[in-house]
Amino acid sequence: MRESRRGLDGSALEQLLRKIRLIVFDFDGVFTDNRVLVGEDGSEYVFCSRADGLGLATLRQRGIDCMVLSTETNPVVAKRCEKLKLECFQGCADKWKFLRGILQNKKIDLSYVGYVGNDINDLSCMENVGVAICVADAAPEIKAVAHLVTSRRGGEGAVREICDLVIRAKNTEN
Repeated sequence: MRESRRGLDGSALEQLLRKIRLIVFDFDGVFTDNRVLVGEDGSEYVFCSRADGLGLATLRQRGIDCMVLSTETNPVVAKRCEKLKLECFQGCADKWKFLRGILQNKKIDLSYVGYVGNDINDLSCMENVGVAICVADAAPEIKAVAHLVTSRRGGEGAVREICDLVIRAKNTEN
């Protein structure tokens, strides 16, 4: 982990990570390197890290729920989430409003939620959850509100890094 914003030391950050019961991920720029390859037929292709899958599976084994919340509506997002066995919500123009509804339905308090974002459409979610996390190449406004900034960039193992940090924190619980 490269840095903790909000002035948290390693111990305080670890305490926050231990509380997480649900991690909500943005997709583009978090699972991907924020690039898109567009075919002449309009098909889109993105680059993701294969290492993320094992990290997410390990979180599930530990009872930590994970999901994707995306502004975009794109078949590539749905396919990747299906492969990773992630619940996926797309076309969310107001991510915070949508996330509040999910949390009410699941009866999860905000303090137990981690949110991983990279751009300004993630800001309201990150300002309201218990643990705000962003990737190394996130927008400055996002880094400013993050409890944790990963050492890895989006699409280059940042999701796996987050999974490993949460698992490590959970392993040190008394």
